[in-house]
Amino acid sequence: MKAAVLREVGKPLAIEDVKINKPGPHEVLIRTAAAGVCHSDLHFVEGSYPYPLPAVLGHESAGIVEQVGSEVRTVAPGDHVITCLSAFCGHCEHCLTGHMSRCVSPETKRGGEDEPRLGATPGAMNQFLNLSSFAEQMLIHEHACVKIRKDMPLDLAALIGCSVTTGVGAVIHTSQVRPGETVAVIGCGGVGLACINGAAIAGAGRIIAIDTQGSKLNLAKQFGATDVVNAKDGDPVKQVMDLTNGGVHHSFEAIGLKATAEQSFKMLARGGTANIIGMIPVGVNIELHGAEFLGEKRIQGSVMGSNRFPVDMPRFVDFYMQGKLKLDEMISRRIKLEQVNEAFDELKRGELARSVIVFDA
Repeated sequence: MKAAVLREVGKPLAIEDVKINKPGPHEVLIRTAAAGVCHSDLHFVEGSYPYPLPAVLGHESAGIVEQVGSEVRTVAPGDHVITCLSAFCGHCEHCLTGHMSRCVSPETKRGGEDEPRLGATPGAMNQFLNLSSFAEQMLIHEHACVKIRKDMPLDLAALIGCSVTTGVGAVIHTSQVRPGETVAVIGCGGVGLACINGAAIAGAGRIIAIDTQGSKLNLAKQFGATDVVNAKDGDPVKQVMDLTNGGVHHSFEAIGLKATAEQSFKMLARGGTANIIGMIPVGVNIELHGAEFLGEKRIQGSVMGSNRFPVDMPRFVDFYMQGKLKLDEMISRRIKLEQVNEAFDELKRGELARSVIVFDA
């Protein structure tokens, strides 16, 4: 199959022929229909996060099941599915206490003595974040995908696989935004826009979008932002404090920078919660004023929106079909696999919300 392979940090992905294995007992072979080009992939391309190479990148995807292993009961050939990088075992402490997105059980991967899911000629090929969706096919654990209704367009469903689940989930699961509360979202890329949309669905009374790109702030209004702040016009913390007369109940940092993480905490009202969604590079520390914790302010991480994706994703699909979840507006352009490096260049420039790779049927 054709796949986009990262062989060296900082270098463009190469389109190569990659071998893919047959499904084991608890595995599913999927024909990839669409894959979003996410900023998280770019972190690994640039080396902000280490990963064993070579690897087929991609982790935001949807497709159609082609084959299933002998023990698979959740999906069948022909099913339309959304994939999720937070594969879960189902019986560890995290899974049994309802925190499936925290599961790190090795059971969802093949063991060292097993033939790997992917291969190259010559040498090995690593699977990326349980998925490797920049490829014509994916071989994954059954608990890394969920069946969805067939009238859902798969290029839009792919967005639910990461950015939507991460953003909306951070609002409704991690921070538990209540109707009428105030929200600030720093960064209006795919995840940030999903946060804004999720806050609108949750009934937030005021939703403040913060970015440096006017085009993205205009887009944020379409997703439910009631106010916009351009960080180029001055200190965004002061702007938010002035707008809210004292800070917000919930802030969401969706970029992954030291400065914006610190700003997300500073713009809180007393009792507020800052949620760090962006991937702050390994080795970078953030600094907070200790006295501010006397105002019962909190800061916390959120991984993949604290999701229960087998339940959440079909519901998000229904939200889209009901007109509540905005996905069409999130796709900046549809591209072919061979254009993946162009999409990364656009991400670096901060120009687009989301490019989606669409594979030929």
